[in-house]
Amino acid sequence: MSEDIPQPLSKKHNLEKHDEPLEILYKDSCLVAVNKPSGLLVHRSMIDRYETRFALQEVRNQIGQRVYPLHRLDKPTSGILLFALSPEIARQMGQQFESNRVKKNYLAIVRGYAPESGVIDHALKEEMDKMADRKARQNKPAQDAVTEFTRLATIEIPVAIDRYPQSRYSLVEARPKTGRKHQIRRHMKHIAHPIIGDAKHGKGNHNRYFATHFAADRLLLACIEMEVIHPVTGKPLSLRASLDKRFTDLINRFGWADRVSECLRKEKQ
Repeated sequence: MSEDIPQPLSKKHNLEKHDEPLEILYKDSCLVAVNKPSGLLVHRSMIDRYETRFALQEVRNQIGQRVYPLHRLDKPTSGILLFALSPEIARQMGQQFESNRVKKNYLAIVRGYAPESGVIDHALKEEMDKMADRKARQNKPAQDAVTEFTRLATIEIPVAIDRYPQSRYSLVEARPKTGRKHQIRRHMKHIAHPIIGDAKHGKGNHNRYFATHFAADRLLLACIEMEVIHPVTGKPLSLRASLDKRFTDLINRFGWADRVSECLRKEKQ
């Protein structure tokens, strides 16, 4: 699929407001799930010592009680973030996450035409942050890491961003089977299809093009679905999060909205 050379969009028009309350996707006496926006840290960290807003604090203030994060979601990644409402529930749920029994589906826009589907089985050494991990063991062995993926759609833009006269991109559904740090980002880079907007593992010229011409100055990776076993009922609990405006604008602009809808319907069945 191709389109005419796109014209820059107004960045002001597309940026989300970060001072609005977080969208609560689910809440009961045990758990609360929110739709975390891109750019929001889960909790206070040395990674960004000057950040003043955190998902943990925001959720606590919104619902008026303490919350306990159950998993990580990178600052630039958006989507489902699940908290426990007590230490006991946090311990129970932690076992599900640690044993990789939680199902998670992500959407990502990557550079190039990714394979139609595949399994990336590539062990990862933990990436250490100079500030946050300065006291951590530096010589940890690589850990098993597995990600399944499916290509949902492609587009070719007649613009020479790299060394080719056209630029190609894919919409990918990624399903991590393990929970390593930056796993999807590093795995997509490993197969030469880095995620757009990834400042650490992607390509700057493509990231800058999307930021300038599509007002997409964020990592184009979102956790849109998650399934856990409820700690009290023992039944599956399915969570779903919508994409933010910047991500949605790109999906619509590239003509991919139907493919995203099909993906969501398939997962619901």
